[in-house]
Amino acid sequence: MPTRDEIPSLMPFGDTEHSWTEDLPVCKESGVGLSTNQIYREDGYRQEDHPFEDRSFHCKYDDSTFLYGIFDGHEGTRAANFTLQRMAAEILLGQLNGKTTDEEVKEVLRQAFIAVERGYFDSIGEVLAERTSLQFDIPDGLNSYEAYQKFPEVVDKLNELNGELSAGTSAVVALVYRNRLYVANVGDSRALLCKTDSNQVLRVVQLSIDHDSRNEDELLRLSQLGLDVKSIRQGSHLGNQENTRCLGNWLVKGGYREFDELAPAIAEPIIAEPEIHGGIELDESCRFLLLMSRGLYKSLEEATATDQVNKELALMAVEQFRIQSTLTGVSQAVVDKIVRIHHDVNMSNPESNQTSGKREDITLLVRNFNFPLPHALKSPTIGQVRFNPIVQTTVASVQENYSSISTVASTDNFDPSSNETSSTSEIYPPEAKPTDRNARIKPYVDFTEYFENVERRREKGTLPDGINF
Repeated sequence: MPTRDEIPSLMPFGDTEHSWTEDLPVCKESGVGLSTNQIYREDGYRQEDHPFEDRSFHCKYDDSTFLYGIFDGHEGTRAANFTLQRMAAEILLGQLNGKTTDEEVKEVLRQAFIAVERGYFDSIGEVLAERTSLQFDIPDGLNSYEAYQKFPEVVDKLNELNGELSAGTSAVVALVYRNRLYVANVGDSRALLCKTDSNQVLRVVQLSIDHDSRNEDELLRLSQLGLDVKSIRQGSHLGNQENTRCLGNWLVKGGYREFDELAPAIAEPIIAEPEIHGGIELDESCRFLLLMSRGLYKSLEEATATDQVNKELALMAVEQFRIQSTLTGVSQAVVDKIVRIHHDVNMSNPESNQTSGKREDITLLVRNFNFPLPHALKSPTIGQVRFNPIVQTTVASVQENYSSISTVASTDNFDPSSNETSSTSEIYPPEAKPTDRNARIKPYVDFTEYFENVERRREKGTLPDGINF
């Protein structure tokens, strides 16, 4: 693992194809599913509205430190890419050394978000400088229409630069450190912890805060800055975005006075300060964690009009735990199911006010703690590797009864840490013992007809040369 001082020479923290987080060890107790955005066409062909803007990582630093993140970019991928690369560096490169209390760990997470934003704004200095220079080319006193009539090329370039400066991202980060869970977020990506209570009933706890205009605490914060909360409630955007917190998007931060609804604020209204929950001890009651971009739960809400979207998502995950063999399979199957539901609703009733005719990018990350995955693929352990291994699978007895708001999960006889298996594949015939390398197995190809034809040709004298038994 590189040191903090070595990182700048190894990665540019920019909008690049390769992220250094891809070189971190992947956490094998997690999986990611995703689907790109889509515009629904009458002819049924798939069309994307824009390139995929979600980013994620799920890595293992050491046996007691794991880090997960989902970054839901908007107005391009620049901010999401930067955050993907920089966030892990601001948490895993020595910042946790000596941190033993929850407050110390939470402060590391808070400082990581602030440092990522500061680094991102430093990285767009050239764009800001070019924008400022172009603004001096347009005389004061001209409205937008007049400016475009007299300086169309300058205005077009300014609009292009404003688009780059609008790039931002929501972020939800989960840190498992010394068997305790911490979650930090800005924006509206979500974290759901599914855990069982004393009656073995599965409960869903949202560990993130949706930072949008429906959040009363956020509206109170904005009102204290001098903004008109009533008009904010009526509209869906703050400047050029919907969230009250994010990483990046210089236009609604450093340039917030250019937006009429944000200009009265006495300080920057859109902030990068994260909400942080934890530490939560990861005991036997903690079953699995779901991290998701906004597109996942919004698509399900829009298609089904459910007011229990977190519960529905947890039930879908439980359903896939029963039948999938990998955690990536679990997460991708949940994503695929929601995509199909949303697609079918939109295509069956395209004129409905309930549907938007399009779907956002979707990313779902599943981190399992001790929930049964009955059909999990088992890898052979070191020292027991054979060249003709017996194919085995773990069979666990899992029963769930869905009540109005919860799931009962019985995990009797299930030990998630056990490597024992309870059944053998039927690829071997019953009369053969797979562990006996010299055992005879029943032939699966009948050569009787072949030998009969050989004898018939031999008798006729037409047997080709070289065939002699």
